[in-house]
Amino acid sequence: MTTDRDWTLDQTFAGPTGTVRWRAIGPEDAPPVVLVHGTPFSSYVWRGIARALSREHRVYAWDLPGYGTSEMRSGQDVSLAAQARVLTELIAHWGLADAEPAVVAHDFGGCVALRAHLLHGARYERLALVDPVALAPWGSPTYRLLGANADVFAQLPPALHEALVREYVTSASHRGLHPEVLDRLVEPWCTDEGRPAFYRQIEQNDQRFTDEIQGRYGELSFPVLICWGTDDTWIPVERGHELAKLIPGAELHLIDGVGHLVQEDAPAELTGELSRFLSAGRSLRTGR
Repeated sequence: MTTDRDWTLDQTFAGPTGTVRWRAIGPEDAPPVVLVHGTPFSSYVWRGIARALSREHRVYAWDLPGYGTSEMRSGQDVSLAAQARVLTELIAHWGLADAEPAVVAHDFGGCVALRAHLLHGARYERLALVDPVALAPWGSPTYRLLGANADVFAQLPPALHEALVREYVTSASHRGLHPEVLDRLVEPWCTDEGRPAFYRQIEQNDQRFTDEIQGRYGELSFPVLICWGTDDTWIPVERGHELAKLIPGAELHLIDGVGHLVQEDAPAELTGELSRFLSAGRSLRTGR
């Protein structure tokens, strides 16, 4: 496990819903891979995996608007619909629209990547989904409570707010988070901008964003890998089996003893599975 305090996003993109911070690592001529994080996380959860994949791929990592180090502001549209449009625009900004990158997406990132493809025409060479938000029903009672009362919770004293966020983030891991990792994941939500942003992103997102695309998963014509932690308490592993049945030819890889935040619970196993899946695409491109 690496805490990697030096993980930074050194580039910016002026998107329609706010400035996005991003970075690219790996050989410029290598096959492109785009990483998409979920909530309430940031690109930081991909840090070790990004570095490992960058040995043979050009890896693009970014913080969604309203998350991590990207812009957070009052009135910002941080819905899953908006995030899918941003991903589509970023792919074009990076010059990857014709290159058809591989995409690896976790949690809400799964919905974002699926919407970008199905609704906005973003083209992928292949797609890996890690414990994705993709099927109804989703949203725990706690999640729905926070979203329905965002204005109230946003008024919590900073110390109580931080305690709530820490408990919430901690519950995503089955094996427990390193204290420095937990600090890094919680920090963005504890600033003056971050406290209301935490509740804003919950308030704006609900099941309608997956309902709009769930009936179209049979249209996916590229290779799809689904990875799932067997001890995910946020989205049960049964959802992985259901999703795999809806996507033609999808692979399902279960990771034992792992919670929702697979990147932290089992980084080596997830990296190995992603490397295998992505390398198959690289072999097809190069003919080797």
